[in-house]
Amino acid sequence: MYYEIKIFRIEQPSQAATIDKYLKDAFIPAMHKAGIQPVGVFKPVETDADFGKLIYVFIPYKTSDQYFKVADILEKDQAYQQAGKDFLDAPVATPPFTRYESVFLKAFKFMPQMKVYNYTTPPSERIYELRSYESATDAKALNKIHMFNEGGEIAIFEKVGSNAVFYGQVMLGSLKPRLMYLTTYADMKSHDDHWNAFRNHPDWLSLKAKEEYQKNTSATKAFLCHPTDYSDF
Repeated sequence: MYYEIKIFRIEQPSQAATIDKYLKDAFIPAMHKAGIQPVGVFKPVETDADFGKLIYVFIPYKTSDQYFKVADILEKDQAYQQAGKDFLDAPVATPPFTRYESVFLKAFKFMPQMKVYNYTTPPSERIYELRSYESATDAKALNKIHMFNEGGEIAIFEKVGSNAVFYGQVMLGSLKPRLMYLTTYADMKSHDDHWNAFRNHPDWLSLKAKEEYQKNTSATKAFLCHPTDYSDF
């Protein structure tokens, strides 16, 4: 599979409200109609410095062609154009965002399909952690991807019960070379417990000590989010 992560940058609560309405009433229904789902929408947790400043939209594609064709589909979808008018044709004086960017990723071969998990906790308690690993060179980035696949890092996440939604190599977007992945938990305690289990797992301690995998990342960033109440997952 291929994945797009749209990152909206906002400054005002009114912008967030406009984007929420657009995503809920126009964009997500149109993507479903085009056969693209599930679409996830996430916002930084309250303790994050970016709380109220970012909105993440996750869009899965079965093929890369589907990604490139969707713009034409939306352009011809009159119901989408009408439902999304307040966002798509907002006044210049009150734009619905500062800017947005898209990151396009290719799924890792050891997890070629995304997964969705069900929880009984409310969306406001669920945690989605998006991680970004940058590398100094293309070779080091491929080495880190090898560490996830053949090296067994994905297998360790599975052993400790962390719920991975996807792992992907960034093909188009900023801060290349890098990879990104998304894990999810019922609540913050579950998040902390699973990460402690991962960090202390003997397989991880052995894997990270291997000479062949040293210095394959130069920057690691973690973004903790809650799903919106209209997110597909």
